[in-house]
Amino acid sequence: MDDEAYKSGLEQLKSTLNKAKNYDSEYSIIVESRNDVFNRFQPVFASENVRNLTEEEFKAFLIFRNNRHWTGLHRMGPKICKDMDLLRKAFSVLQDETQPFSQRLNQSVDMIPGMGKAIVTAILLVTHPDRYGVWNRKSEEALKNLNLWPSFSRGASFGEKYEQINEILHKLASDLDLDLWGLDALLGQYIADVYGDEGPDEDEPLDISERSNMPVSQEQRFYLERHLHEFLRDNWDATELGKEWKLYEYQGDPEAGYEFPCKVGRIDLLAKHRTEPRWLVVELKRDQSTDITLGQVLRYMGWVQTDHSESGEQVEGLIISHSNDENLLYALKAVPSVNVLLYEVKFNFMQPNL
Repeated sequence: MDDEAYKSGLEQLKSTLNKAKNYDSEYSIIVESRNDVFNRFQPVFASENVRNLTEEEFKAFLIFRNNRHWTGLHRMGPKICKDMDLLRKAFSVLQDETQPFSQRLNQSVDMIPGMGKAIVTAILLVTHPDRYGVWNRKSEEALKNLNLWPSFSRGASFGEKYEQINEILHKLASDLDLDLWGLDALLGQYIADVYGDEGPDEDEPLDISERSNMPVSQEQRFYLERHLHEFLRDNWDATELGKEWKLYEYQGDPEAGYEFPCKVGRIDLLAKHRTEPRWLVVELKRDQSTDITLGQVLRYMGWVQTDHSESGEQVEGLIISHSNDENLLYALKAVPSVNVLLYEVKFNFMQPNL
């Protein structure tokens, strides 16, 4: 790691820490909840108890009001808990200190669909608070924004990548005089300050394939317009886009393509073609101007082309908008690698059955 980059990143975090200590911040609330969370969940995931782990105990940990720290984990609960015997076995592997760490980390996430880095490293932090930090979207985004993200060797496994990240987390925690729980809260506070992220959201995912007996059609019906982003994440394979493109994922992160953090910002959705060497950068046009939206797409496309794709892979862009924007259509005539799609919100009313 470059020493100057590390010093700069450390100073930025010190500034965030000083500001967070001076007002009733989310950081302070999380830090104060540390012992309550540890006292409740350390016994649940202890190596001697995981063979008796119940579905209720596991799902309770995933809920923000219980873990006091991480939002969104609960969405994966039903998928992860489909086979509780296998889940208990995965945690037994994870907590087996006689085996090499990266090996058991890889094995545990590979055993359970949906159990990605955010959940497994959160559990590791709770059970071994002096040894393991958290790798989730916010911590990754913070490290990338601070130019502290490590370089991985080609073909590195999830466990090998985490070991490099964990080394950086330990160094930061030591230099900031924080424990790893506090560091994770600080990284989250840093991202909130940079992007103005909203607070916890405990809404359930909008999964039309499970909530409706109606066949999924080309014209998707969104429950609320503000849930478009989450809708696409949760129902990608049921959309027309999902037939040709697959949301980006990798070992340890089945949802990597959602709000993908990169050096130049946060990509709304990143997908890869199912059969061809092509990437798709998807940007949702909210209330921002055409120029801002198009500029974001092109910036993200440039980053994917330069820092993320392999030689010979093409990068395309897609803007999803609610209204027909003439300015955008004119701009896209000069950028053939970017397309636009429109969506609409529909509400159906019907007489209730007695």
